[in-house]
Amino acid sequence: MHRLVVGDLVAVFLPDRGMLGASLHHRGEEILRRIDDLEQAAAKGSTAGIPLLHPWANRLSAPRYLAAGRAVVLDPHSPLLHLDEHGLPMHGVPWAKLAWEVHEATPDRLTARLDWSRPELLAVFPYPHRLRFEATLREDGLTIRTTLTAGREGPVPVSFGFHPYFGLPGVPRAQWRLSLPTMQRLVLDRNGIPTGEHKAFEGFDGPLGDAVFDDGFALQSGTEGFTLAGGGRRVTVECLSGYAFAQIFAPAGKAFVALEPMTAPTSALTTGRNLPITEPGEHFSAAFRIQVVDAP
Repeated sequence: MHRLVVGDLVAVFLPDRGMLGASLHHRGEEILRRIDDLEQAAAKGSTAGIPLLHPWANRLSAPRYLAAGRAVVLDPHSPLLHLDEHGLPMHGVPWAKLAWEVHEATPDRLTARLDWSRPELLAVFPYPHRLRFEATLREDGLTIRTTLTAGREGPVPVSFGFHPYFGLPGVPRAQWRLSLPTMQRLVLDRNGIPTGEHKAFEGFDGPLGDAVFDDGFALQSGTEGFTLAGGGRRVTVECLSGYAFAQIFAPAGKAFVALEPMTAPTSALTTGRNLPITEPGEHFSAAFRIQVVDAP
């Protein structure tokens, strides 16, 4: 466990459990959600806190894909896969299955590396590469930068993302104010897979109330921000670079909202749509920031 502390913010990461962001305190109160029982979440393959979703974010449309010249058939019984209610591979390799090597740990910065070279990992995603994780804490927020370096063996498709869960202490969910910018909403099929069509989304700015979201979006500028406010604080997820898509998840009756930056749309490995490819020896870097400030 590594703890970063700057001013009123405290962030905790678990390098041996997928570099999970396991806590983010602001003024002594927790703003992350689904972290009450991390052992149970790990056993089930569930997401929690701030997990990295790699090598794909959200689900695939089938247990097979063809990307960057390689055809892959996944074993649905693999312990390195988590399947959704439809039997579709969900969120890549579960966070609890990935151990990172820490390179630097100071009170305000943490860097670590994950080599994707073990046979069991290559069976799920047969593209040798290396990931570098960098978390930097400042008085008003946490920045997470992830850099993928493709191996010399061949190009690597990029479809990772993060799934941060947030909640506002002392304020009922119905009173949380959610602000989303103008974007393009992805039209989804019944399994939540984009069809390739887009619809205009004029944004949302108001109390969350009974509103429900489980929607994918294409960002207009690639640097949009999503804000949750209430109880004297404001939490904003800012896409700084590399994230062209996002998922907003606010299910009915749940006291959390997930604001999820994604490098590619759901199931880009199977469709090929908007799927970045990193050439051998090249780098792909993506960064987002969680700003947490006092607000009237």
